[in-house]
Amino acid sequence: MIPRRRRAAARLVTRRIGAPSATRPAGLRQPARPGRTDDPSATRRAPSALRRAGAGLVALGLVLILGTACSFGPPDPDQAGQPPNLPPPSAATSGDPAGSQEVAVTVLAKDLEVPWGMAFLPDGAALVTERDTARILRVGPETDTNGLKVSEVQRLPEAQASGDGGLLGIAVSPRYATDRTVFIYYTTAKDNRVAKLTLGGKPQPILTGIPRSPGDNGGQVAFGPDGFLYVGTGDATPGTQAQDPKSLGGKILRVTTDGKPAPGNPVKNSRVWSSGHRNVRGLAWDSGKRLYASESGQKTYGELNLIQKGKNYGWGRVEGEGADPAYVNPLVSWPIAESNCAGVAVLERMIASACLLGKRLWLADTTGNGTLIGQPQALLTGEYGRLRALATAPDGSLWVATSNQEDGGDPGPDDDRIIRLVFADGGAGRS
Repeated sequence: MIPRRRRAAARLVTRRIGAPSATRPAGLRQPARPGRTDDPSATRRAPSALRRAGAGLVALGLVLILGTACSFGPPDPDQAGQPPNLPPPSAATSGDPAGSQEVAVTVLAKDLEVPWGMAFLPDGAALVTERDTARILRVGPETDTNGLKVSEVQRLPEAQASGDGGLLGIAVSPRYATDRTVFIYYTTAKDNRVAKLTLGGKPQPILTGIPRSPGDNGGQVAFGPDGFLYVGTGDATPGTQAQDPKSLGGKILRVTTDGKPAPGNPVKNSRVWSSGHRNVRGLAWDSGKRLYASESGQKTYGELNLIQKGKNYGWGRVEGEGADPAYVNPLVSWPIAESNCAGVAVLERMIASACLLGKRLWLADTTGNGTLIGQPQALLTGEYGRLRALATAPDGSLWVATSNQEDGGDPGPDDDRIIRLVFADGGAGRS
């Protein structure tokens, strides 16, 4: 057993970010921006809205408190769960520049070991995977003297940590109240695979043979609004499998809960929903049932893609924007030093991406039809280090986990952490 380090009380930090800039004409994508992508320490100039709001993010205060207040409106009754019984955060101060918004940042849990996947149970608890320890943790909604209660549910000896592989994504069955089933993505000595299990039980593989390597193992699993399981895979480094229709690598797969090809896939009896992906580590849907996926780049650009059925996103022939109409360009692309993003989550019309190398959270505001509005804005840049797992909680807040206890990270005494964000106006504009 790995000894558990004591968790300290969470902290609340209130920040402000600027409003999005003017609306971009419909259908125009955010262009790939030039920059020195060979320098991991490189940073981009703040978007104009952020500069107007005071050159980026401004720390307003720091108190020892746990927060739960939320202003996103009530979630659907069958998805709401029970929020943690914690005191509300302190009131935000006034005096914002016109058009800016406030963000309350709370540290909920500490001393984790490379948290990778995150999914919520009906009771409001989060299931969190740790890549290298192969543990599934339950976080909240109960509290203890240190904040949200963190307890180990089980370890999975079947998962083998190697490079960026190990115990990766986790998804909760839409029928969890009756079937008590969760789905996990993990690396073995031979492949990457997806399995289903009841918590505490032995995994039952439903999808095997996903290519593995020291890098680019993909790993995200999530249920779509259609009830089918979507699986984000990686090209497993060589750069050729994403364009190979016979390979499960470099794809977004759409399958049943038994791992079979889902009805309505682009090619009958195929699990492939989209292709040409390098390393899919984040999947999320908006209220219009549009799917967004994060794409970690190799040397030049990281991407946020709006996924369309049967389309090809170009890897390993294109990285970032391209001119070939055979490939779909990204909704947003960033220089790799500012991105290398993993988790994706949606808050109303705002798409959030958690970035590893970029050490920030990118916020992209969209219209009701998925078109980008203005320039994406950066939040938490450099403040918590590498950011990976990201999920929208049942109460409408945003949970993000750091990933500093891994190669390339610079862990502090509290890492890794789970952080909660509440946007004062809901994050994105309302329809």
